[in-house]
Amino acid sequence: MFALCIVAPFDARAQATRLAAPNVVVISEQLVTSGQPSAAALASLKALGFDAVIYLAPATVSDAVRDEHRIVTGQGLIFINLPVQFDEPSASDFETFAALLKGLGNRRVLVHCQINLRASSFVFLYRVLSLGDPPRRAYDALSSVWVPHGPWRRLIESELRSHHIDFELL
Repeated sequence: MFALCIVAPFDARAQATRLAAPNVVVISEQLVTSGQPSAAALASLKALGFDAVIYLAPATVSDAVRDEHRIVTGQGLIFINLPVQFDEPSASDFETFAALLKGLGNRRVLVHCQINLRASSFVFLYRVLSLGDPPRRAYDALSSVWVPHGPWRRLIESELRSHHIDFELL
């Protein structure tokens, strides 16, 4: 008697699109951004292949999932909450985020906030400033969620200027 075992390659993009959250954007096999996943979606992150979560909204926002930290770490995943005030994002917030994301190495990471405005903006900057991705390609992912304005636009423009990157947000 023989047993046949078929092993299919892990398809990170297909798995990430199964994430029940608003504004899911698959950046790469290692990096996904989204809005706030439901508690059930958070409970499925390990099954979807994630290793870590960076949550960029304060845990006190009205639509935060109670016990998100416990739900995520209970699966053996890394959970980091970097509470970025939406009306006052700072260069220091971004620098902390970049160091945290870099420190996660090759782990598969979900970066999320409430509706993917903070997350998509910081990941745009990280891709351009830390990974050297072309700004236009990184901006395509950002603009699929929103066109930053107000303090977010000022932060992004300031960070790009300080790194001598000539790119105009639309």
